[in-house]
Amino acid sequence: MPRQRLTLPRIAAFKPKGDGFLWDEDMPRLAVRARPSGAKSFIFKATLNYKDIRITIGSTDAWTIEAARDEARKFQRWIDDGKDPRDVLRELEEARASDEAAAKAAQEAAKRAADEQSRYTLRALCDAYTGHLERIGKGKSAAATRSAFKCHVFTHEAIAAAPAREITSHQIAAMVRKVREAGKERAAGILRSYLSAAFNAAKRAPFDSVMPADLIAFGVEHNPVDNIPAIAVQAGNRTLSADELRAYLNALGDELPDQALRLALLAGGQRMAQLLRAKVSDYDADTATLRLWDGKGKRQSAREHLLPLAPKAAALAAGLVARAKEREQKRAEDAGEVPGDVGGMWLFSTHGKVAMIFTTPGKRAAEISATMKCEPFDLRDIRRTCETMLAGMGISRDTRAQLLSHGISGVQAAHYDRHAYTDEKRAALVAWEARLDAIEKGEKPAGNVRPLRRKNKNAA
Repeated sequence: MPRQRLTLPRIAAFKPKGDGFLWDEDMPRLAVRARPSGAKSFIFKATLNYKDIRITIGSTDAWTIEAARDEARKFQRWIDDGKDPRDVLRELEEARASDEAAAKAAQEAAKRAADEQSRYTLRALCDAYTGHLERIGKGKSAAATRSAFKCHVFTHEAIAAAPAREITSHQIAAMVRKVREAGKERAAGILRSYLSAAFNAAKRAPFDSVMPADLIAFGVEHNPVDNIPAIAVQAGNRTLSADELRAYLNALGDELPDQALRLALLAGGQRMAQLLRAKVSDYDADTATLRLWDGKGKRQSAREHLLPLAPKAAALAAGLVARAKEREQKRAEDAGEVPGDVGGMWLFSTHGKVAMIFTTPGKRAAEISATMKCEPFDLRDIRRTCETMLAGMGISRDTRAQLLSHGISGVQAAHYDRHAYTDEKRAALVAWEARLDAIEKGEKPAGNVRPLRRKNKNAA
């Protein structure tokens, strides 16, 4: 069939019996190919290096005649330049796919960055760190840390919502400065310390198997707190006089918080948080020994702290054990069950399900302090009073350290000194109860206690 200028009517009228081609007069390389099925498409046909090239442009229903001619002219220009249009189209398709892949990768990277910005924030790091403290048994530290972050970090909403790894020293300094300028110097120092610990934990997480794996995702590579100078905490110096201690003892009643305060005092000034974690199984009635667990400091596991109690403290501990048994007996009777083992029950628990929180006795001590109309004091001041008086009684520094479970660290204590100090601690607590009895009666101290000497196993 001779060439004709392609028009819509001619294309519509073109109905060959088999495959047929209707060639365009305006663009000689362009034709309409008709199939027996009735389908029609624009094609381009040319020769390059003595080889025929045929390319389907597209359906006549989808392409206009002019668009098909433009496409055919483009193919012809490539051939005139010695390029196979199929190769050029393949390269263009590969480039388009590459661009799409790059765009998709960029989009995914932006999405990940946005996800990290929303998930791995300073607030999230603070929450993850306090959760870590709870999991390793440092409940009191976790509560104090969470409170500090809530009051002094989360109130800076923009900083708290920023990615933890992008937090700057200037931002940390601004938070610490605000607390310090409010007259809370101790709180400022504590805040700095807690933030430093959180960032250090995240920084070490990729390399230290002790650290939780969920801290790795924060991507912290430096600690912005390092540039902030530490704020020295002023050491407390409040101690109670004998008259104040007498008034304090007389104010203690039979309520459970008061019993906790009394036992902590009779036991030489024990830390309240450790005392409240004691369970029934921690008291050995045969030896009148109370076992506490000291998790204070950087210990990964709590250290056993044994207290051979003097008579009054032992009677108080035995009464708490009996109280727990009575509570379990009543529960079992009400439920129609056989009483269970009380070993896992808390010594200090109002309803038996959870231990008394450590702030409850502290609040009670503050109430007593207020009623005494003296210089205010708290549990730390009572603990300091106990050690000061024990020192005045002639109790050695080593025995006091073992009795109060502080300052026990270093190579010697960790690996070599396996002496239990049981006799020394028991003698100290017996002497301490006698001293408290004298204070309650208004008597003057009888004199210093001679410290026990260790027996020399090598002596003849």
